[in-house]
Amino acid sequence: MPNSPQPPAPGAPAPPDVTSSDAALRRFLHGLPGVDAVGLEARAASLGTRSVKAEAKAYAIDLAISMIDLTTLEGADTPGKVRALCAKGCHPDPTDRGTPQVAAVCVYPDMAATAREALAASGGAALRVASVATAFPAGRASLAVKLADTREAVAAGADEIDMVIDRGAFLAGRYLQVFEEIRAVKEACARPDGGAAHLKVIFETGELATYDNIRRASWLGMLAGADFIKTSTGKVAVNATLPNTLLMLEAVRDFHAGTGTRVGVKPAGGIRNTKDAMKYLVVVGETAGADWLSPDWFRFGASSLLNDLLMQRQKLRTGHYSGPDYVTVD
Repeated sequence: MPNSPQPPAPGAPAPPDVTSSDAALRRFLHGLPGVDAVGLEARAASLGTRSVKAEAKAYAIDLAISMIDLTTLEGADTPGKVRALCAKGCHPDPTDRGTPQVAAVCVYPDMAATAREALAASGGAALRVASVATAFPAGRASLAVKLADTREAVAAGADEIDMVIDRGAFLAGRYLQVFEEIRAVKEACARPDGGAAHLKVIFETGELATYDNIRRASWLGMLAGADFIKTSTGKVAVNATLPNTLLMLEAVRDFHAGTGTRVGVKPAGGIRNTKDAMKYLVVVGETAGADWLSPDWFRFGASSLLNDLLMQRQKLRTGHYSGPDYVTVD
């Protein structure tokens, strides 16, 4: 069949007309190499057994702390809770001011202004305010509502926007609709000063059903201008997993090789302890490379993870575990 689209080689740039129509975008996404599920899971499991040597563990713990988007996304969130979270993000361990700050504090749009003010008051001006938008977590709203949600968060001081894609449209094969929605949200991230909030695009991988869909969603998000691609909202049964994250890291690596554009990755939901965080750092280094081992290009969407990292850090510093009562509980 001479007219059949040929799957692009890993790292190959997208054809220039790939987003010119729904049909062209579908041809490109379905032309991506299929995912070897057995091989992917075996590779993730193998990397997950790697140990971080004792001399590197302290560095890795500090790196993981600096990559955390410290998050509260509950209906019962209050300004007081957000202020406390911001104080913790600025000074994770009040007994050791050498503890690095987290990367960002992630809140709902109506709490973005509170977070911005609290970070300034706590000495965390360098911390970013991340805000979920676009009718998070379900994404079931009109585009006008999603764009208003985004603009409200940016106007309130959000440095980063975590948006959710329309999974229904994606699973129905309406790829251009999803692409155009991401592009519109990206434009809504613009600030009056000429800058723009960074855009993290959430796929909700637990709802995409197949690894092939996760690969397609990754390329779709990157083609549309995502600054980060993110596994999940943390609000469904299956959130971040090592295989899903490995697959997305392969996608950003290949996209960078083919286009020169670097995109970050953020696994979110279910990463609760230091052992798990170390596995993810190994996967990042072995898959995308050392350049991605930075909060500029890799984040953990988490809340309870920080507590365990702090306890492990205190163990390395003092020789004994202080226990959970000696770290603040979110």
